[in-house]
Amino acid sequence: MQRLFTTFADSWPGFGLLVQRLVTGFALLHDGVLQFRDPPMVTPIAPQALEAVLAIFIMIGLWTPIAGALIAAVEVWSVLAYPGNPGTAILLATLGATLAMIGPGAFSIDARLFGRKHFGS
Repeated sequence: MQRLFTTFADSWPGFGLLVQRLVTGFALLHDGVLQFRDPPMVTPIAPQALEAVLAIFIMIGLWTPIAGALIAAVEVWSVLAYPGNPGTAILLATLGATLAMIGPGAFSIDARLFGRKHFGS
């Protein structure tokens, strides 16, 4: 991860990324729960299960670039496979792609695991 991002945004930008990660994760969980609660006849269950797992990864900030890219891919596939109402899927694909590009921020597990280590003297 450290090779992907030279810094992990902290302060207000880091807080903004935390909010974006949480909103994306809650929206994914909400979308998945609605699909489980009222499943259509032809929709497979695997995309909703994958969305739920990716939502957890995004909310805690673990493997954010990979999770964001997978969210974007799953949501684009969802738009193409089930073209009924693409609004939410397009929004989630956009949020996933932006998180994959921007990174997790300082308030994430990625920053703790892969951030620069500072040794005190």
